[in-house]
Amino acid sequence: MGRLIVVSNRVATPTETKGSAGGLAVGVFGALKDTGGVWFGWSGDVVSETVANAGPTLEQDGPVTFATVGLTRKDYDQYYRGFSNATLWPVFHYRNDLARYERDEYAGYRRVNAWLAHKLMKLIDPDDIVWVHDYHLIPFAEALRSEGVTNRIGFFLHIPFPSPQVLQTIPPHEELVKSLCCYDLLGFQTRNDQQAFHDYIVRSARGAVGEEGEHGDVEAFGRRLRTGVYRIGVFPDEIAEQAKRYESRQHVLDLKQSLEGRKLIMSVDRLDYSKGLVERFKAFEQLLERSPEWRGNVTLVQIAPPTRSDVATYRNIREELEGEAGRINGRYSGLDYTPIRYLSQQYDRWKLMSLFRESQVGFVTPLHDGMNLVAKEYVAAQNPSDPGVLVLSVFAGAAAELSGALLVNPHDALGMCEALQRALSMPLAERQARYETNMEALRRNDLGVWRDSFLHDLRSVPHPGQMSQPQR
Repeated sequence: MGRLIVVSNRVATPTETKGSAGGLAVGVFGALKDTGGVWFGWSGDVVSETVANAGPTLEQDGPVTFATVGLTRKDYDQYYRGFSNATLWPVFHYRNDLARYERDEYAGYRRVNAWLAHKLMKLIDPDDIVWVHDYHLIPFAEALRSEGVTNRIGFFLHIPFPSPQVLQTIPPHEELVKSLCCYDLLGFQTRNDQQAFHDYIVRSARGAVGEEGEHGDVEAFGRRLRTGVYRIGVFPDEIAEQAKRYESRQHVLDLKQSLEGRKLIMSVDRLDYSKGLVERFKAFEQLLERSPEWRGNVTLVQIAPPTRSDVATYRNIREELEGEAGRINGRYSGLDYTPIRYLSQQYDRWKLMSLFRESQVGFVTPLHDGMNLVAKEYVAAQNPSDPGVLVLSVFAGAAAELSGALLVNPHDALGMCEALQRALSMPLAERQARYETNMEALRRNDLGVWRDSFLHDLRSVPHPGQMSQPQR
């Protein structure tokens, strides 16, 4: 069996893979350790052209080689800040109103993908398989194919895939889908995402789709490929152990003391307009307005680390969120009570797990999300004898699995308010039953299942993917 080559926009450092990183880093590093291989991508540094063209920086950790490159300022602006995050990200999250398309940024996006593929060429052996991750790298397989690579190449999309009508608002939408068809296996978070891709193939690309269900073969643009649904997960028992271990640490004791017996609603997200943060604050305001008994008796802690601060839309959402927190606190605060504690800073992952364990409600309400691992982490971190309740958006991929959550529409502030009321007042027996239901789902589809099922299917794909005549 050949090695595994993982390609992602950013590469976790060897230190991060030891426990502080998120799901992607933990999952793929485990697979790399099993087979040996290479993790290739951007280092996160913006460098001079001389440094960028010098070749990948290599760092060895056992059987795993970390290979990273820097981006020039032009490449960063066009590939990352431009087309990836100003065009693809908003459109794929159904926020066309925030999207911007510039031809030179799209050209830069394709140029950087081709450049990255060329950098990887010297690291690939003939029997390796290549696993590419996320929207930054849609043209990556096409670039490798143009370099003569015939290895099996898979792609996993961590964010939603939009409906054909939404995707078509991106002018080069057909080129993007044609690039996706250069992969041998496409993985999606949910059945809806897979169906949206199939709909585009049939309606817009005049291609063909095979059997429906968890897996389906697609024929389009002169190629045959396979699609599948792979629900990324967590290692729930590991999270539970870590949350319990940290629950007596000083940061948890300080929080408990400051709450003075009040109930706690925990919410953790990157600062992003897709997460529904403003809508969440307004729902919490509805709770305080409609249920006076909760004033002074419940606190919402919102942790939202800043991200992409050099993109204007992200600066705007930060200013709006700070304004809403200030307005609501001004309305309902007392001398010894602050309803919303808004923290725009990064926290260690395991510290967050211990805070989840102390809370009575997890409030996770994105407007659109591929999966949302925070929802799964919240459940896994709970104390089985006294678990909190997860209030979860129906537009998170995790909603299809976590049937023990209270599902809400993030566009319905009153509906979210009512769910919070129910969660805060829920009897212990019902909370325990919902927790057990969710934990069963987490264990059934944990991070290892996601990783191993995708790689098994990629190795099983008929090879090569080229075909002479598409079936209609």
